[in-house]
Amino acid sequence: MGDLLSPTYDGPGDLAAIEAIPLTDRGLPGTTYELLVRAAGLWPDRVALSVLPDGEGWEQPAERTHAQLLMDVHRYANVLHTLGVRRTDAVALLAPNCDELVTATLAAQLAGIAAPINSGLSEDHIAELLRRSGARILVAAGPDLAPEVWERARELAADAGIEAVLALSATGAGPVEAELCAIDGIRVGHLSALAAGQPHDAFVGEPPSAADLAALFHTGGTTGLPKLAAHTHANEVSDAWMISVTGMLHDDAVIFAALPLFHVNALLVTVLGPLFRGLHVIWAGPQGYRDHALLSNFWKLVERYRVTTMSAVPTVYSVLAGHPLDADISSLRFAVVGASPLPLAVRDGFEAATGIQLVEGYGLTEATCVSALSFPHHPRRESVGQRLPYQQVKTVKVTDDGEWVDLPAGQVGVLAISGPTVFPGYVSGRSPDGPGLDGLGKLRDGWLDTGDLAWVDPDGFIHLAGRAKDLIIRGGHNIDPAVIENVLLAHPAVTAAQAVGRPDLHAGEVPVAFVTVASEANPTPEELRAWAADHVPEQAAAPKTVTVLDALPVTRVGKHFKPALRAEATREAVADALRDIASVTSVRGAVEDGAVVAVVTLARGADQTPVRETLDRFAITWRLELS
Repeated sequence: MGDLLSPTYDGPGDLAAIEAIPLTDRGLPGTTYELLVRAAGLWPDRVALSVLPDGEGWEQPAERTHAQLLMDVHRYANVLHTLGVRRTDAVALLAPNCDELVTATLAAQLAGIAAPINSGLSEDHIAELLRRSGARILVAAGPDLAPEVWERARELAADAGIEAVLALSATGAGPVEAELCAIDGIRVGHLSALAAGQPHDAFVGEPPSAADLAALFHTGGTTGLPKLAAHTHANEVSDAWMISVTGMLHDDAVIFAALPLFHVNALLVTVLGPLFRGLHVIWAGPQGYRDHALLSNFWKLVERYRVTTMSAVPTVYSVLAGHPLDADISSLRFAVVGASPLPLAVRDGFEAATGIQLVEGYGLTEATCVSALSFPHHPRRESVGQRLPYQQVKTVKVTDDGEWVDLPAGQVGVLAISGPTVFPGYVSGRSPDGPGLDGLGKLRDGWLDTGDLAWVDPDGFIHLAGRAKDLIIRGGHNIDPAVIENVLLAHPAVTAAQAVGRPDLHAGEVPVAFVTVASEANPTPEELRAWAADHVPEQAAAPKTVTVLDALPVTRVGKHFKPALRAEATREAVADALRDIASVTSVRGAVEDGAVVAVVTLARGADQTPVRETLDRFAITWRLELS
């Protein structure tokens, strides 16, 4: 069985034995700080982090041991404490990945609450997230790391009520010498310089408890602006432990990290999970997987650092499959994929090119991070994995009056999750006691409504069947359709607007929109598309197409029926991909049991192979019929 913190978890049959011991009896650290202290005590001289300056500098990392990481976290947390950060205060972090950002994020969770923000969002979105978080301290990329982010931070600080802006330096930059331009009424300084004089052997404030909030992560929702999902320390520690006991993070694992630290996967899978086993994590530079030099050198990097485990979205694996295998990658045992649906052709292409099996996982911010993971040696095709220990899953039917009816195993319904990783709610306000939280309809008697359609087999493996929620996932990037819809509704000619995801061979999905316009108006689809592109808060949300309809589809009670629009978008994408295959007589999109299905009709006796190969490149459900 292994010890209490390292049980045997090699296959589906181990789950029952693990759960025979209550989680409360396993002796998990109470907080992320206690987890770091444990790692530094057990493995003080092991390298914890090797952070690359960029893809070109993949052989010149900045390195720190677990003991050094703890000392730096103490220093940084003590800076935050001296600036007035206390247990219920948020510290906003606005920067691409760098050596200091890992330290600053852990320090923010020690001194207060970490609130990472995607610097690629619009200024209005960032300002709103700063307001909601209540942050008075902003840790931002300095001018040598990301000058455009630094300027944005300076512009936002005054209006957001920020009292101090602390700059992070580029990885490997050395001692800070350049002075920062002053901001009226706001303290400005390099975080590393301020930390140099702080105690490194202890935190001078009151450390957190398991029930305290550790982080606020923004996530797409059903409103026009991202929501702030709160995580407790217990949420993060329990999910990190569940990740650590899987075969992915074995005792000699070397993990490659490139996802941005404003994403829960980066924090849980590549920071906190490895701390349970004292593992070595190799971090990409500020551009992550968008760094072309990194992708060009990737296989050599795997050989150089003997990387055993990596995590990425499907588009990354599609690109890597096209790069020549110019190195010994025999160390690479696990390549985990998640965040968006995995097309069969991407799986087959990567595995054929590398010999490395892709391992699917499933999770969402509201359940901290990972809730299900596959077993590479016990594949269950078309499943995203078995539920992790101590997380319970079920499917429910939501009735017209909002009641939940539990469904039997094998039946498609809305996926619900319960257990220690389920978040306490979204930030809905602030009081003297800290952020106010509200489940906003996602929580019911300890169960989380994921918004995903799925069926669960008797062994706890989750099989996704579509999305009940409206979120558009473009290359792993969540896009709230309301953002696009609100922009289009601001156009004087538009009377109604709905945005959905259209299947895409490269990005998984891209946003498209459908509108109705006033009878006297005559805007062209291209004019509306350009309007949306000019007004959306981030270019990822700019719709690829805008289609003008006489009326938008509605349910019998008059509500917009997005599945019909997703079906039409799917039909368009599939028809476009198959347009040169003469044997295809028709393509239609259908809504079956709430899920969208592409139905392709072929001439009887035609060769099905090219059609099947094309359809397998999409992450969609499809069916062939003969005419």
